[in-house]
Amino acid sequence: MSRKSIEKRRTILAGESGGGLGNRGGRLSCCLVYPNRYHAGMSNLGFQAVYAMMNDYPEVVCDRAFLPDHDELDELLRTGGTLLSLESQRPLSSFDVLAFSVSFESDYLAIPTIFRLSGMAPMAEDRSPLQPLIIGGGAALFLNPEPVAPLLDLVCVGEAEPMLPALLDLMKEGAESRHELLRQAAGIPGVYVPSLYRPVYQGSALVSMNPEADAPKAVSRVWEAHLDDRPTVTEIHTEATEFSGMHLVELSRGCPRGCRFCAAGFIYLPYRTRSKESVRAEVMKGVEEGRKVGLVAAAVSDYQGIGDLAVEIVEGGGKFSVSSFRIDHLDHRMIEALKASGQKSVALAPEGGSQRLRDLIRKGIDEEQILAACDLLTGHDILNLKLYFIIGLPTETVEDLDELVALVGRIRERVVAAAKANKRLGEIQLSVNPFIPKPFTPFQWCGMEEIRSVEKKWKYLQKALGRLSNVKLQIESPREAYLQALLSRGDRRLAPLLVAADRLGNWKAAAREVGIDTDSVVYRDIPLDEPLPWGFIEGGDVGRLEREYRRAFGLPEENIQ
Repeated sequence: MSRKSIEKRRTILAGESGGGLGNRGGRLSCCLVYPNRYHAGMSNLGFQAVYAMMNDYPEVVCDRAFLPDHDELDELLRTGGTLLSLESQRPLSSFDVLAFSVSFESDYLAIPTIFRLSGMAPMAEDRSPLQPLIIGGGAALFLNPEPVAPLLDLVCVGEAEPMLPALLDLMKEGAESRHELLRQAAGIPGVYVPSLYRPVYQGSALVSMNPEADAPKAVSRVWEAHLDDRPTVTEIHTEATEFSGMHLVELSRGCPRGCRFCAAGFIYLPYRTRSKESVRAEVMKGVEEGRKVGLVAAAVSDYQGIGDLAVEIVEGGGKFSVSSFRIDHLDHRMIEALKASGQKSVALAPEGGSQRLRDLIRKGIDEEQILAACDLLTGHDILNLKLYFIIGLPTETVEDLDELVALVGRIRERVVAAAKANKRLGEIQLSVNPFIPKPFTPFQWCGMEEIRSVEKKWKYLQKALGRLSNVKLQIESPREAYLQALLSRGDRRLAPLLVAADRLGNWKAAAREVGIDTDSVVYRDIPLDEPLPWGFIEGGDVGRLEREYRRAFGLPEENIQ
């Protein structure tokens, strides 16, 4: 790699604070890889937490690496250079362990690229045992590791805290062979070793997943029972993130609500909260450092004592923001403190445009509560609202879209009236996202609505709302949603597609080359009695998921285990 690229890494490190380099010598050298660019990786709280945990562990040293930006990527391809780590500027192929942290399915596409830039074969079976052990973890792999399973030696299914110590100890000690090490790793709760399992397919469907004799039939998802044992906070501060100048503090994990479409509401169960004492200690560190505090949870307003915490931050001379609100659980003291923090906008998520759809997804709110939340916010002079809706939900009709339009109109009337009274402008930003079926949710058996239909619905909303003053519309690309659904629902047969996509620069061309009918993966409703690609993971109450699916669509519930 050129001197320019090395100097760039040193400049990045010079712009960081709070992390330190840990122990620069250890029995086990690791590199934590985020398969996206530095800005995205360092904005990810889970990535930062795992990096800190690994460097805190005795005799382990951990660097970081990221997908290069466009200029560096072009240079590597032009010169045949190798990708280097951030801290020590070492080739990735020289580490004992490469650990991929993958939060989003779309980042699966970058994993073969990183292997290629590191001079390593993407498929695990083609790599030498002398090359780094490749492990993967993160939310995307909690859900469905199968599309990248042939690329990885082992996968961490669940939260890092209860799993990492045993895994790091095993990797430090080593074994007689790579196969023996993987066999021993498979005995650690939460560790999945893809090479020890053989899937059997018939047409587009999975028939069975067959483990070798000494591999567990099912892999358990593990979770941290004692969140107070270690805070999850911003470990390294840098200006080059989405949350520049902020100190993020996790309040809780999981969600007690269980909306039928939402993966986060199921894969992080059981719902756990951190103690007020531990949260307060981390929050006040951020205040003392002069940073704005970001409170992070699936639903911040569900955290008991959130109003008191918000007031204490403001009274201590600090400011804060929140990651999300529950419409039916807004704390007046928190809203007043948000206003005092200078918060100008708040995001709310009705999700379903009509009451019928909100009931279908088990959102648990009605229009009266939505409007009351808007009144509360505008009454506190918070006049900019971001509203999240999903289109393409199962059974959605034009009548549901009409109710969405009417609801937005009623919210707009409130915002405009409050803005006039306060002699300030107010705005509604409408964020519309296509429904994507996710593993470990009651809607995992549902296919995604066809792109053409979703695009037609979007145009309908544009026509109905696009010309309204004080309303702005944006949509997640239906074609990007299609790709996400493909990678969410697919099995191991997608791995060659990912490798070909890296070579060809186009995943659709890759699908044609390897002969995969992606529509059959994305659009197909999966029968309830068909094995699921991710079904070998004990990640939740399958009976509960099936009951919720049947209740959503009015199907009989007898004979559910």
